[in-house]
Amino acid sequence: MSTSFREKAEFTAAQMYYVQNRTMEHIAHQMGVSRSTVSRLLREAREQGIVRISVHPPMDRASALEHQLSQLFGVNAHVAQAGTRDSAAHRADAAAVLAAAVLDQLVEPNSIVGLAWGATMTSVVRRLQGREVPGVQAVQLNGAVNSQPEFMDSPSGINLGMGVVEHFARAYDGRAHLFAVPAFFDYEQTKQALWRERSTRKILDMQRRVSLAVFGVGTFSGGAPSQVYSEGYLSREDLDQLNAERAVGDVCTVFLRGDGSWRDIELNSRCSGMPPDVLRRIPRRLCVVNSPHKVAALRAVLEAGLVTDLVLDQSTASALAHGR
Repeated sequence: MSTSFREKAEFTAAQMYYVQNRTMEHIAHQMGVSRSTVSRLLREAREQGIVRISVHPPMDRASALEHQLSQLFGVNAHVAQAGTRDSAAHRADAAAVLAAAVLDQLVEPNSIVGLAWGATMTSVVRRLQGREVPGVQAVQLNGAVNSQPEFMDSPSGINLGMGVVEHFARAYDGRAHLFAVPAFFDYEQTKQALWRERSTRKILDMQRRVSLAVFGVGTFSGGAPSQVYSEGYLSREDLDQLNAERAVGDVCTVFLRGDGSWRDIELNSRCSGMPPDVLRRIPRRLCVVNSPHKVAALRAVLEAGLVTDLVLDQSTASALAHGR
């Protein structure tokens, strides 16, 4: 069907008005018609679908980043609003508050929630408002016992996992299940022997039934190192080996390279954290990151497909979105 003369006139008027920003008087002069005719042509152009107008609410910077990250990485992204001039502590606090709110929305009755330990997770669970949720159980995803003698008395050593898991369980009137094993074993054979014990198998079985996992990202490059690196869990030789194997960070104390690979990193055979292939089977996986210096490690975690829901501060979100 050929385009009618009237439709061509409607298109011409609409293009001049909406695309070229011409006034109706200018369009009327150019087309040799009256201003009222231009007005009718524009109305008919809208009615015929030649012009389609959509109205969008204003999008702030955080919302724009959420949309961008969701498109880039296929995750549900949540960005805590905090200005670039705000202190690192303020940005981290904003991320923790938002993460606690997102976590609260994901907690369901009769569910098993798995939590990893670390400074970020400690900050998040301390900001939970708390409510009674029937049948909730919390299980620790990685061991926290520190085998380094000089750090055995550290308040952030053996009780790290206990504090996160028990605080979460108290917030929802649930039950806590601790994973009382070392964060890292000296020998893989020792780990394998302990993994055969009934008490350990019980926790491992519960971990496999987790429906929601919550964890941060650790890194030993730039900025303040994560607790697994700063609290003496790893020897100098361990750190040198991780650098040699191009590890950029960890999730649940399992180390990853920038491309998300992890299987052939030697230290992973001696760690007690949940392996990424097991973590990936959990339906909802909430990751919380609160510092731009963790972006390289976060990218590795995203490359490994370990995240469904992501909470981060605005500076970290901007760095991640723009490849910094």
